[in-house]
Amino acid sequence: MTIEQIYTGCLAQGAYYITSNGEAAIIDPLRETAPYIDRLQKDGVKLKYVFETHFHADFVSGHVDLSKKTGAPIVYGPNAACEFDCIAAKDGEEFKVGDIIIKVLHTPGHTMESTTFLLKDESGKDHCIFSGDTLFLGDVGRPDLAQKAAHMTQEELAGLLYESLMTKIMPLADDVIVYPAHGAGSACGKNMMKETVDTLGNQKRMNYALNQPDKASFIKAVTDGLLPPPAYFGLNVAMNKQGYESFESVLTHGMKALTPDEFEAAAENTEALILDARASADFAKGFIPQSVNIGLNGDFAPWVGAMIVDVKQALLLVTDEGKEEETVTRLSRVGFDNVIGHLKGGFAAWLAAGKEADVVDRISAEQFATEVDIAKDKIIDIRKETEYAAEHIEEAYNRPLAAINEWIKDINPEEHFYMHCASGYRSMVAASILQARGYRNFTEVGGGFKAISATAVPKTNYVCQSKVMKA
Repeated sequence: MTIEQIYTGCLAQGAYYITSNGEAAIIDPLRETAPYIDRLQKDGVKLKYVFETHFHADFVSGHVDLSKKTGAPIVYGPNAACEFDCIAAKDGEEFKVGDIIIKVLHTPGHTMESTTFLLKDESGKDHCIFSGDTLFLGDVGRPDLAQKAAHMTQEELAGLLYESLMTKIMPLADDVIVYPAHGAGSACGKNMMKETVDTLGNQKRMNYALNQPDKASFIKAVTDGLLPPPAYFGLNVAMNKQGYESFESVLTHGMKALTPDEFEAAAENTEALILDARASADFAKGFIPQSVNIGLNGDFAPWVGAMIVDVKQALLLVTDEGKEEETVTRLSRVGFDNVIGHLKGGFAAWLAAGKEADVVDRISAEQFATEVDIAKDKIIDIRKETEYAAEHIEEAYNRPLAAINEWIKDINPEEHFYMHCASGYRSMVAASILQARGYRNFTEVGGGFKAISATAVPKTNYVCQSKVMKA
């Protein structure tokens, strides 16, 4: 028996590849299937089942394509209503893979079909659980995503999750290994550990959710402080339930190379959004007007989902040369399949063709420190509220990037402001959005708060709750 966790850091997502005596199972696969099929062929094993712990909200799974290409059936837990062929397994049902058994433990609460898969080894001993979004390391799945589909409140779902954990997970032995679907950085939980594998015994000791004295306390603890889920989550759930265009077809569309003239015509004659996936430092120096910058070398796909929202939005890509396929692939993982082409030769080709370009007013942290007047200048910190609360520039306003569509209306276009995030990645996303909407009277600080911290700019962790940014 072999168990391999295939962890994708930019999505904070874990897929699992399991083999035993010539047969294999894959749990929660990513969208692109070629790596799995290549691995199956290399190992000389037959894929017997594709297991899905639930209908994922934060990424599009590869279950449909993988099943079509291998003939392996897709297995969900109870209550799963797919619009493609799948097995909605019964609670307690067992599936044999080689010499091992994978048992269905229905654990609703995160979603109604959420299921934990218990693997029993060749001797019949409980070896590990693939807990999906039911149990994370340091946390449990958020209970607010399935409210509409389940016709339940988040408190009712949290109560259901409590019962699932107490009756199905907690009775298992401490040496059982926990393999979750996500780790730190995922929006599916709020308190996840950076580790991606642990023992159940350690989770019983240190996981705050598993150590609540009663059901009421559990419900309060897991629902407290939940941020609104990204808007694209519901669209990803629909794709995972209904099926989707094959990844190969999506890749073919996205890999269409457009000359600068063709790219310009496509931008003018369609409703396409220009997405520039280059690094923020490169984008600041020059970009196609109206572009939105979300750098590939960061939490690219989740930020695309949070900022663009509509997975059906037509996209035109500007990337570093050689990064076109990776960009299309990572977009497809969160359901953004409508890429209609990319700029051949990248931004350099655009400049060489004599096309119009724009820039962002970016300064270094050192220059910021020399010119800013804390008492007079407006400073906007677009980090998360928790980052801001830990430490921030005195008198800075906190306006998280994720909420830019709400706070942008409060910006006075006649009043200059400085803007920063933690490192410069998110502030350049914000800068590109602001400029695309006509706001130009600002200066973005490269290097963000990390670089500013090394200067003499006064900082504090005091948060004035009544501080309001007025237009």
